[in-house]
Amino acid sequence: MDEQLRTILIIIVSVSIFGLIVFVMVKNYIKNKINYLAEKEKDKKLK
Repeated sequence: MDEQLRTILIIIVSVSIFGLIVFVMVKNYIKNKINYLAEKEKDKKLK
């Protein structure tokens, strides 16, 4: 029983860490994309 519990906990922790890393990467990508589009729109209005 202890071996099964240990395996399940390792899987849960691994998936959680992977999900956190993916979330941070997607968040940064979207933030950079929004900033790029905002700058592009600002430049368009100045012309």
